[in-house]
Amino acid sequence: MSYQVLARKWRPKTFAQLVGQEHVIKALANAFASERLHHAYLLTGTRGVGKTTIARIMAKALNCETGITSEPCGVCSACTQIDAGRFVDLLEIDAASNTGIDNIREVLDNAQYAPTAGRFKVYIIDEVHMLSKSAFNAMLKTLEEPPSHVKFILATTDPQKVPITVLSRCLQFSLRQMTPQQVTGHLHQVLQAEQIEFEPLALNLIGHAASGSMRDGLSLLDQAIAYGAGKVEEADVRAMLGAVDQSYLFDLLTALVAKDGSTLLKTADTIAERGLSYEAALHELASLLQQIALVQAVPNALADDLPLREQIVAAAQAISPEDIQLYYQIALHGRRDLPLAPDEYAGFTMTILRMLAFAPSSAGHTALPANSNPPAVPSAPAPTHPASNHPAPSNPVANNLAPSSSAPASAPARNDSPPWQQDAAPAAMSMPAPTPARTSAPVKPAQFNGDWRALVVHLKLGQAGMLAQHSELLSYSDIQFNIKVEEVHRSVATRDYQEKLRSALSEHFGRDIALNVQIGEVQTETPADIHYREKQERQDQAVAAINNDPFVQTMVKEFGASIALDSIKPI
Repeated sequence: MSYQVLARKWRPKTFAQLVGQEHVIKALANAFASERLHHAYLLTGTRGVGKTTIARIMAKALNCETGITSEPCGVCSACTQIDAGRFVDLLEIDAASNTGIDNIREVLDNAQYAPTAGRFKVYIIDEVHMLSKSAFNAMLKTLEEPPSHVKFILATTDPQKVPITVLSRCLQFSLRQMTPQQVTGHLHQVLQAEQIEFEPLALNLIGHAASGSMRDGLSLLDQAIAYGAGKVEEADVRAMLGAVDQSYLFDLLTALVAKDGSTLLKTADTIAERGLSYEAALHELASLLQQIALVQAVPNALADDLPLREQIVAAAQAISPEDIQLYYQIALHGRRDLPLAPDEYAGFTMTILRMLAFAPSSAGHTALPANSNPPAVPSAPAPTHPASNHPAPSNPVANNLAPSSSAPASAPARNDSPPWQQDAAPAAMSMPAPTPARTSAPVKPAQFNGDWRALVVHLKLGQAGMLAQHSELLSYSDIQFNIKVEEVHRSVATRDYQEKLRSALSEHFGRDIALNVQIGEVQTETPADIHYREKQERQDQAVAAINNDPFVQTMVKEFGASIALDSIKPI
């Protein structure tokens, strides 16, 4: 018997076997149990989170011979044939390779006929966003009012490319990425059932490397089993993934705390000697810094059985939260810029040297260039204060508050300003006071009439426009705006985007504006939705104008010409 890969062998066959999608499972199970069935469903999410798997389970729940149920039996002819991919009334269509209108018309023409063996005809259209505009337009009417025996299940990794007219006709379920812990736990069960020896830390590495995809996790597990000759061990998995041993990361942090550039570079050389990936090193370093920051904010947040927990806690006590946040940001930017560097080694070393260069100096110390001497100051009798033997940085506020007895009255006034400012200081003091400028009338603050889309267009926000375009205005006042963003657009609702939008609003209205961003289902059209709808309406008007043109109608009628709808663009 040929070997079956783990991702296929362990594909869930019931709702109960699914991992990490409880919010979707609960809604679908309740709907099937009460037979409250919709005619079209849309499953969205990144690769390997279970979209096609859930669609096939739904097909079994609809056609199981025991009746419409949330728990298909798995043994009847309908269930077994669906699992085997041979059920005649289940049609799986790959929209990536069947993008044209002819492919969809064939599906729609077939949909009018009653099912052959099952209760429903189920159409699963994967990567539906790949369909052409004409294909979408052709299926709209059928998608809205299909025959009672037809169910559509659409799946996509990019719901933003699906027309709003299609989205509005479907029940939409957004599948979440798996957490590393969920992937690791499932791999643990798989290996126990397969009776394969493994080390728990090896599964932790695979769980993080899967990047939220259970399918990727199972594929990596297959690779690790082959790499380790039937065993899954931490050292083998690290070598396979090019992962960095955590001890090197702590060496890096120790050198950063000690401001030891030599040790930093030696650690980078050691990583190169072991043939490990610098991209993976920065990924692991960012992950470690996140765990350290988590301990600093919430001391009991880390699991007791987490590897290297004691070292993480010790690092959290030794390094300030500000430095951890700085190192984390530099690690992220360094990983992003790694492809732009002359080579990976140069990119990695520049990243860790940037951490060293931008780390704040110790309080009360002023750094001086190497091999340089402090600037000379006018000679004066030594003060009698015992601490005067230790030079201190200039502090104008402290100088103004110093007692007059700290120096003899005959001593000249000491100029503590930097050398490059001392020559200019007397001239500045002798300059006449400038004539007060005429004050113009105060600028009237901008007003807001509640038209969020018009405001977004007017502001010309740049990067922050992504957040504004995909947000719904919930409420506003003179000092605060409350907006909501769909879960699928969470990536544009980061703190950086929020701060840029808040700054733009504050600058526009001439006062400090607070911005509150919520993640959830929006109830009205966002500016992006309005823009797409208007664009689609202009396209529809252009198509109608071409179709109704007398010359075009003559060409079609008398010469058998056809209109290439995809070539029509509105002016």
